[in-house]
Amino acid sequence: MVWAIVTAKREARHEPAAGPPAGDEAAPGMPAPSAALREVARETEAPSAGGEPRAHSAEPEEPPEAPSPRLRRGPLSSLTRRILAVNILALAILVAGLLYLGQYEKSLVRAHMEALQTQAEIFSEALGEGAVAELPYSPPFLLPDLARLMMRRLVAPLHARARLFDLSGNLIVDSWFIGGTSTAVRVEPLPAPDLAGHVKAWIGDVYDWIVEHLPHRARLKPYHENARQSASDYHEVVSALSGETAHAIRGTGKEGMILSVAVPVQRYKQVVGAIMLSTDSSDIEVAMRSVRLDILKVFLFALAITVLLSIYLAGTIARPVRKLAVAADRVTHGHGRQAVIPDFTGRKDEIGDLSASLRDMTAALWHRMDAIEGFAADVAHEIKNPLTSLRSAVETVSRITDPNSQRQLVAIILEDVQRLDRLISDISDASRLDAELSRAKPEPADVRGILTMLTDLHRNTAAPNAPRLELDLPKGVALLVPGIESRLVQVFRNLLNNAISFSPPGGRILCRARRRDGSVVVTVEDEGPGIPEGKCEAIFERFYTERPAEEKFGTHSGLGLSISRQIVEAHRGRISAENRRDAAGKVCGARFTVILPAS
Repeated sequence: MVWAIVTAKREARHEPAAGPPAGDEAAPGMPAPSAALREVARETEAPSAGGEPRAHSAEPEEPPEAPSPRLRRGPLSSLTRRILAVNILALAILVAGLLYLGQYEKSLVRAHMEALQTQAEIFSEALGEGAVAELPYSPPFLLPDLARLMMRRLVAPLHARARLFDLSGNLIVDSWFIGGTSTAVRVEPLPAPDLAGHVKAWIGDVYDWIVEHLPHRARLKPYHENARQSASDYHEVVSALSGETAHAIRGTGKEGMILSVAVPVQRYKQVVGAIMLSTDSSDIEVAMRSVRLDILKVFLFALAITVLLSIYLAGTIARPVRKLAVAADRVTHGHGRQAVIPDFTGRKDEIGDLSASLRDMTAALWHRMDAIEGFAADVAHEIKNPLTSLRSAVETVSRITDPNSQRQLVAIILEDVQRLDRLISDISDASRLDAELSRAKPEPADVRGILTMLTDLHRNTAAPNAPRLELDLPKGVALLVPGIESRLVQVFRNLLNNAISFSPPGGRILCRARRRDGSVVVTVEDEGPGIPEGKCEAIFERFYTERPAEEKFGTHSGLGLSISRQIVEAHRGRISAENRRDAAGKVCGARFTVILPAS
């Protein structure tokens, strides 16, 4: 019975571990190993030593769940509304600035004032020549009746009001009144009939509302007209009676204005009165309204184009992003793998980059889940071997009475317990390695110092017949790499220990480091039996063991090279293995190469 147990242990060490095929990299970022082992233990039968775990039964996959409530939005997403708001606001600010038309209005007012002044000067010259009487030994004076007739003829073709004041400041002629000042009848033109329909009336109301909210001109002095007018009511007339031309602008409520110009009436350079021409701002308002309506028409057309382009732009951004979010939500909350991230990589833009990244992330997630499942199965398989041996030894030790056989069985039990302890320690290290590498902050690590330290440690602790370790480092070349120094020490220690275990007594191990093309390349060469044909990649798999025949069984867990590859790849590097051959092509050892990006 003891012989059968020992034989089973010796045969088991050459049996490859059950797990994923070569090339399927392990993902050590698994949950707590105990939880994974309990799950596998419930789903597997208890095979004999070296047995395979039972295949899981295929369960029907559930359809993907509906997207979460936070993804259920209306037809216009928040991003679409923001794009519309930004584009419309920018256009509205531009149009509001154009509608203000402050300089354009000032130029119109200036032109009207110049025209009024020219007309007033013409009236003044005409009245000075034809409506002024002269008497011997007296100053010239105005003739009201004659001036009234001339004023009516002169003002008839104009849209203006003319008022004539004598030298005393009294109003003697007003073109809006017929007859004398005591029996005057006011004549006022009727407004044009309003032929606008409901649509034009609505547009007019909208226009008035917009104009009311535009920045207004400086506050004007309101226009006020007394029942009995005199020159003192109008400061421009007072200036004209003193011989100076003057003008004034007064407000009439809302946007209305009264423009007036006063010019002195002279006879041989002697002032005999003053004429004031005034007009309202209706012509200016019509011109401003016309320009503003043209601007509003352009604005409405530009607004329609802006809205359509904004919706199109938002559609090219918001809809793909929403589809990606819904797909990612289904991946998060779904129970199967039917949810597929949409492929927008053909867009050649940031959305395509996001789609590619999400697809790669999802593929990495599924790969990680598969790796965790495979890792749990491998752990269960590796632990079942010593557990089965322990069970057989424990069941047998109670049935035999031979002290020698009992001592052998107790020794086997102790070896299996030690093997389990080493195996669980390595599994624990592998399971927390991924999380540790993701949390740690890379810092410059000196490969020269690491290799020198390991070489000195080997030389000081090696047995007399142990393989000698030689170190070949370039002089004056920095061998710094960004990473976690303690984990890099673990990688190189694993490679050196592996070379020492396979090298013959007194053999030579060469460790060389070089700087090449922005990378630090480290090679470890030994004079051992080399790597079995076709196993240069398999040796990096979890729990793979191919140890020398004289080595005690269970000394290694088969995780050293797997952990080393995981650490190197986490540092954005590569690790590989190959056989060394002599001139005749015979295998004369193994060579491990580690390439790390240099600082």
